[in-house]
This record gives sequence, structure tokens and C-alpha cells, in this order.
Amino acid sequence: MDRKGEVRAFLVSRRANVTPQAAGLRDFGGERRVPGLRREEVARLAGLSVDYYTQLERGDLGGASDSVLEAIARALQLDDIERAHLFDLARPVTMTPAAATVDGGADPTVRPSVQRVLDNLAVPALAWNTRHDILATNALGRALFSLHLEADRPNIARFIYLDPRAQQFYVDWPLARQMTAAMLRLAAGRNPLDEDLTALIGELSMRSPQFRQDWAVSDVHEHRTGTKTYRHPVVGEIDITFDVFDLPGEPDLSIITYAADEGGDSAEKLALLAIWAASQPGPGEPAS
Repeated sequence: MDRKGEVRAFLVSRRANVTPQAAGLRDFGGERRVPGLRREEVARLAGLSVDYYTQLERGDLGGASDSVLEAIARALQLDDIERAHLFDLARPVTMTPAAATVDGGADPTVRPSVQRVLDNLAVPALAWNTRHDILATNALGRALFSLHLEADRPNIARFIYLDPRAQQFYVDWPLARQMTAAMLRLAAGRNPLDEDLTALIGELSMRSPQFRQDWAVSDVHEHRTGTKTYRHPVVGEIDITFDVFDLPGEPDLSIITYAADEGGDSAEKLALLAIWAASQPGPGEPAS
């Protein structure tokens, strides 16, 4: 990926998000040619020369000290995830453990012990990587994401952007798209040498106008916990709380669990989904 282009797009987009009023600057009126802050205003807020900040915003972050990056993060009012992304972009590009273990020629799998963890959970659960490949599920997870798992190598990002059924499955499809693009951008900043991730982003850019639109916003996002509403083809609309758990020693792998509030309509639908899942063939089993 074009590292300088990524830096430029990110800093310009963050600058556009901060108004002079939000930055505590006086607005003397008149027409502003750019949304948000001007370069010279960011430079002043960060305590940098305009020429130096312009150099940084053009993508040349090499040599920028932590104190300079912190000053820019404060001036642009970056949140914790955006700040971490800025530091990732300023890092020398080296092979990380996650990128080093990528093998595009083999089907990605998980350890048997990870599969046992999934199978022992009483809620829908799946294991995925930063490229949004679904690597393993338990029975309830297979039932919840049955549409996604029809692909030979299931990938949530591909389903969201390239499968027309995603617009029905995700009740807030635009938000699902935007969060997915933002997560992929965060992952690309952390692992710029991950060839499979770069190929996925390139594929989505070529095949999906919506992805190109969402990617151009330059947002970053980390999925940890929250709520989603799905429209499942068997049980209908269901509100789900999700939590993401990283696996020690597996920097590219996480487990996501899904649950519904007890006693509610969605909990009843999860129970129905469990009954339906029990009637479905497992992986590799013939349909009855």
C-alpha cells in the first residue's frame, strides 16, 4: 500500500473533522476554502512550523519524534484508536508476527484447542483474523452466520460489500460497511506487509463502489464490544451484544461471542436458532 498516501489521507481527513471553534480558535469570519482546520492552524496548535507540519501531512512522517506525534494527535483531537493509527503510520515498515504468518496458499485454520473453546461456549461464537476471514465457529455461530459461511473461504468484509444479501442481513448496512472499512484500515496500518490484507482491500476497491466511498473517509475503528441488529433468514430480526477476545500468542486471531439480553424477544430467537442449528448438518456432513 502507498504509505505516504495513507498518511496524507488520514491527516487531511482528521484536520477536516475539527472546527476552529472546537479547537478553541477565534473565527474572524470570511469564507474558508477547506473544511475544518487549515494547515497553519494545526501547526500552531501543535507548536510546529507550518513548513514542517506541511511536510508531515504530505506523508513524510519518518523521523518524527513521539512528542511531535503526540502534539499532532492533541491538535487534531484524535481518539485513542486514531492516535494509535498515527503512530502505526509513523513506524518503519517491518514484518510483524501477524504478517509473517500469512500463507495465502493454504486454507487458514485454528488450533484444535481453539475449536474446543468455541464448541464449549453456550452462545454463538466464531474465530476470525484481522482480514475478517471466519476461521472457525461453533454450531450456534454457524447457524447465526449461515449466509456468510456459504463461501469457500468465508470473509465478513467480502460478504458485506459483495453479497447483495448483506443489505437485508445487516439492518444498518451502511454502518456495518463503514465499520468494516475502518477496521481494515486500522489493520493495514498495523500490518502494511500483510499481502493477503492488501489483496483483499484491492479486490474490494475494484469490485465495490461502496467500499471505495467508505475507504475514502479514512476512518479507523477497533471492534471490542457493542450491539448489532441482524435480520436472520430463519428467526427474523435479532438484537445481539458482541464481545471480542484476543488470543494470547495469536496476534492475528480473535474470538467473538454473541449474546442477547435474558428474557427478551432476541433471547427467544436465539433459543429457536439453537433448535434450528441442531437440525443442520455439521461441517463435512451430508444434508439429510
